[in-house]
Amino acid sequence: MPPLRFAPLRLPLRRRLQTLAVLQWVFSFLLLGQLCTVLFVLALRGPLWLPALLYGLWLLADRHTPRRGGRPCAWVRAWPVWRHFRDYFPISLIRTAPLDPGRNYIFGFHPHGVLAAGAFGNFCTEATGFGGLFPGLRPHLLTLPCWFRLPFFREYAMAGGLVSSEAASLEHLLGREKGGTVAVIALGGPPESLDAHPGGLRLQLLRRKGFVRIALKFGTPLVPVFSFGENELFRQIPNPPGSRLRRFQGRLQRILGVALPLFHARGVFQYSFGLLPFRRPIHTVVGAPLELPRTPNPSGEEVELWHRRYLEKLEALFEEHKLGYGVPPERHLSFV
Repeated sequence: MPPLRFAPLRLPLRRRLQTLAVLQWVFSFLLLGQLCTVLFVLALRGPLWLPALLYGLWLLADRHTPRRGGRPCAWVRAWPVWRHFRDYFPISLIRTAPLDPGRNYIFGFHPHGVLAAGAFGNFCTEATGFGGLFPGLRPHLLTLPCWFRLPFFREYAMAGGLVSSEAASLEHLLGREKGGTVAVIALGGPPESLDAHPGGLRLQLLRRKGFVRIALKFGTPLVPVFSFGENELFRQIPNPPGSRLRRFQGRLQRILGVALPLFHARGVFQYSFGLLPFRRPIHTVVGAPLELPRTPNPSGEEVELWHRRYLEKLEALFEEHKLGYGVPPERHLSFV
């Protein structure tokens, strides 16, 4: 194991604030939900049992909210901590075409990465200026339904614009007649996080077609989004497809519903090992929309056709911008 590389003692305050912002984000992603659940159980068994019981009853009554648009809070999305989070990497959002605020859209986000830092920074906060780039549009990032079963944590998640990734949730968003809604989906899902190695361009998309069927049902444009640098933030223990570790991770993912990539990067006070991401720039490029005809009952052939056209548009977006963001000309996307 190489010797530890310690961070300098003298660092600008802004750098320390950036590290602290990312530290709390990683903690929130990995441990906050479990901690909130433990606190809720302890409250039920202690002197705060009555407020905890009332909150539990309210949770039951509010259980459908995550798949009915959630409860986004502009104040939470604008917290100053997210600007420090953005500057740590840094993260930038690039618009290639204007979007009509009177319509709804599906943003297909690629690649998933280990923790989807680019998706969070761009679409769950205002740190990269989504509201200014796409005036009149409100983003909602779809994530696994299991996160919304965790008491207290679910409120925090919904405040940033997170909603359930269930089909009913997506249909609710796209069914808003006044438009102005963007449903952001990391289409590769949790399994794609297992391919999030530095330099990786393997996207799990060939069998993921449900989003196309729903887009056709509502006539919703599909917008490809590629986040350059997303896979450079962490290293993983080698797990090539077919390896024993990969098969084990696949079984766990099918049982638990979440993927468990064995990742590492840097620490808080040293640069050699830890769970904080590396400081690598993330450039999230939003492509032009692919217009789909409104087809209430699309056939399998129609779904296949528009799925193929979406892949072609995503590939064209990647090829157009890859040289500007450090991808060698001989590297290309791989769809599995």
